[in-house]
Amino acid sequence: MIEISAAVLALTAAYANAFAPVPSQVTRSSVLSLAAGNTNPVDRTMKGIDDNLGYDAFDPTAGENPAVVRNNHGGVWVQQRARPRRNRKSAGVRAMVRENIVTPANFIYPLFIHDEDYCQDITSMPGCQRHSLPSMLNEVGEALELGVKAFVLFPKVDDALKTNLACEAYNPEGIVHRAIRMIKEKYPEAVVCTDVALDPYSDQGHDGVVENGVILNDVTVNQLCKQAVSQARAGADIVAPSDMQDGRVKAIRDALDSEGFTNVSILSYTAKYASAYYGPFRDALDSHPGFGDKKTYQQDPANGREALIEAALDAAEGADMLMVKPGMPYLDIIRRLKDYSDLPIAAYHVSGEYAMLKAAVEKGWLNEKDVVLETLTCFRRAGADIILTYYAKQAAKWIKEDGLY
Repeated sequence: MIEISAAVLALTAAYANAFAPVPSQVTRSSVLSLAAGNTNPVDRTMKGIDDNLGYDAFDPTAGENPAVVRNNHGGVWVQQRARPRRNRKSAGVRAMVRENIVTPANFIYPLFIHDEDYCQDITSMPGCQRHSLPSMLNEVGEALELGVKAFVLFPKVDDALKTNLACEAYNPEGIVHRAIRMIKEKYPEAVVCTDVALDPYSDQGHDGVVENGVILNDVTVNQLCKQAVSQARAGADIVAPSDMQDGRVKAIRDALDSEGFTNVSILSYTAKYASAYYGPFRDALDSHPGFGDKKTYQQDPANGREALIEAALDAAEGADMLMVKPGMPYLDIIRRLKDYSDLPIAAYHVSGEYAMLKAAVEKGWLNEKDVVLETLTCFRRAGADIILTYYAKQAAKWIKEDGLY
């Protein structure tokens, strides 16, 4: 019993010590040590620090042409007046001189929708879903509260509704049209953007009408005009042709204007590349090409100057904003368009880029918040005014938590 009591007393004392108040100076020292690393003074003269190495170390302060000299106090001194680190020395100074910031108002939030009464996870895009229309409405409301103001809708269309001519694309009772009306009725302040392209509605899996393996440019543009006008009638604020057919911006602008929709904007997919980064998006819409690829109408990833040709055409044809897709691998194209055009530039942080970040985060290789906010800032630095990103809602939450917005 005596041994048991001693053990109990020892445990009790240890418990009490563990939760006893720590002297303020110790607590402060511990905090400083954790926050600032080594807190022991460093001898700025650096004299004698190599005396006991057992070998001869180079002395940058010695000789007729020393790399480092000494200041008035004997400390080592690199004689450089301009020191960029002075503008990085504290969070306050860094914030004061920061050239680019990201706010939720810069985002367009892509939402996948389907005509079901449940939501379905998208395996290749962790954290993303095909939303039912009520779920879509909830997602819009939550994002609006965080400062995200714009949304773009992408439908998963039932296979039975798909045809080569993609007539379902302009059905006024189609899923996108109903979704637009629902959002504008409940959240009239929301900016609703729509995708103008035939691939979600095509049984060929291509952005246009197919004949003998060829995408028919002008026939496709005819259908796109119907789609854009029908979306404007439903209440869309912005239509975004992503099809990459020649002349479609002018035709859509004329179609909208002739029907009185002069205030409906066109966000043109100006430099949309035939990229390998779109796979997860096509999973989400079940819209992989039924044959071949899209290289006859989307841009060659090897080409940069070609984007300027597309930008000049789209601007002349009436585009209000120009988009580059994908985003991160094409920052140089974003910068080229920004330098070339006075129109707002959008960047699409596409599904493959999103999926790569998610995969690395799941492996524990990257800090999700830090890498996402850095990525979005890179878009802004490159020249993007608008960023389409599946991280829009989550990034807005992080920005708000950090007091940045």
